[in-house]
Amino acid sequence: MAMALGPAEGSDEDEVVSAINTTPLVDVMLVLLIIFLITIPVVTRTVPVALPKEANIPTQTKPENITIAVNKDGDIFWNEQIVPDLPALLAKVKSVAVLVPQPEVHIRGDRNARYEFVGKVVLTCQRGGIGKVGFITEPPARGG
Repeated sequence: MAMALGPAEGSDEDEVVSAINTTPLVDVMLVLLIIFLITIPVVTRTVPVALPKEANIPTQTKPENITIAVNKDGDIFWNEQIVPDLPALLAKVKSVAVLVPQPEVHIRGDRNARYEFVGKVVLTCQRGGIGKVGFITEPPARGG
């Protein structure tokens, strides 16, 4: 097999090459193939979950809303009055759960409180029949 590098000997004509040079096309396609092979496994290995959208809704304080605070020691406060234990909290929750319209319960948990203390308050509110339980948090500092 021979390769012609120029016009044939003895001819004065320049031949026009009508074939397309596919080398650059193949190079680009190989680079794209490598990029897709690297990035597709990263995209497909994620677990499909619906992520929450952050929304900052200001709290509308109504006189009938109940604020339950839990400090770092696990003490429970009902509208700034201490509640001795969970059965007493359950009794208070049941007494307000029958009101029409039912008040909302806002829980303020201390940053250093164990999750167990706040979880027991939420469970007590559910057992008492409260339909709306929310958490009050501090907004993040501006600029960081």
